[in-house]
Amino acid sequence: MPDVVIVGAGPVGLFMGVLLLQRGHQVRILERRSSRSNRSRAIGLHPPALAELARAGIADQLVREGVRITRGVAYSRRGRVAELAFDGDTGFPFILAVPQTVTEEVLELAVRNLDAGAIVRGADVQEVAENLGGVRSIANCPDGVREFSSRLVIAADGAHSPIRRQYLPGLAARSYPDCYFMGDFPDNTGHGSDAVLYLEPAGIVESFPLPQDVRRWVVRLGAPEKDPTAAGLADLVVARTGEVLDVAGNSMLSAFEVRSRLAQRMVHGRVVLLGDAAHEISPIGGQGMNLGWLDAAALAPIVDASLRGAEVGHHLMDFEKSRRKAALRASRQAGLNMALGRPLPPHAMSARNAVFATALGVPAISGVVERRFTMR
Repeated sequence: MPDVVIVGAGPVGLFMGVLLLQRGHQVRILERRSSRSNRSRAIGLHPPALAELARAGIADQLVREGVRITRGVAYSRRGRVAELAFDGDTGFPFILAVPQTVTEEVLELAVRNLDAGAIVRGADVQEVAENLGGVRSIANCPDGVREFSSRLVIAADGAHSPIRRQYLPGLAARSYPDCYFMGDFPDNTGHGSDAVLYLEPAGIVESFPLPQDVRRWVVRLGAPEKDPTAAGLADLVVARTGEVLDVAGNSMLSAFEVRSRLAQRMVHGRVVLLGDAAHEISPIGGQGMNLGWLDAAALAPIVDASLRGAEVGHHLMDFEKSRRKAALRASRQAGLNMALGRPLPPHAMSARNAVFATALGVPAISGVVERRFTMR
């Protein structure tokens, strides 16, 4: 019987697995997908999360694979508004842009180097059941229903977590009047490694560099995009920013709505909710994956102590309190990010941008904004 079953082999579940395997525990990571996803939604790695990845010996490879974003630049109606340096962290003075596919590949390799059999794919866990001294994870598998027994279960199974629904069936989601349409295209902008915000009257357009001369474009919409095409996204971008995208070189498209969901409790007996399963945060700003990694880094030493026989009740209470506070802060920041991107009449947009530029010219204010955007 493994010490811990982790449900979900996304970035958060894999990192949790690495941390526990490095501490000498037996772990099984159950994943419903039969192979790694080729979707690459989460791309931004922030300094606090990079510091935790570095402690686990994983950051160096990701830094080699990624693009260091050291500055964000804002434009509006073809004019430069302001810029913000992301250099406040002494260890990682940048935000790292890495495709999620690469991040998961690096984390999975780290897990397999510690235990080649730790990841079990094709195991769709729909329910957990505690018994005397342990937990049974009940999974639909290609060969039928299987049960996996462990001393603890950590649910890192994402925003649609069946385990969260089991323990918190009435947890409501908050919806926002924001929808987004994004895609990856060859980068012919000349912006280099800068993140770029186009603050436009029709709504914000965001642009982030990726490895191999690719740039991600994110357009704010007021209603869901029902027919996402590369040509449609390119038309929106050129209409708002004047930037012409190479439609034939498009390598990813995604259209999504925004919501948030924060659990009051993450710890439920021998079951712990982690990452998006505990606190779903708007993807705008990239907080979700980083928040989950910081959850894992805070939880791992507590789980380690518990498995070695220590009493950890008060540590778990502190863990829940601190991680919920962090999730609330991230949720508020995501709300501010979305508000910044909503449409405004041109005269109001100009006035807002002038205030924005003046404020960022004050070092004390720009320092606060930098810490907010880098999750420090």
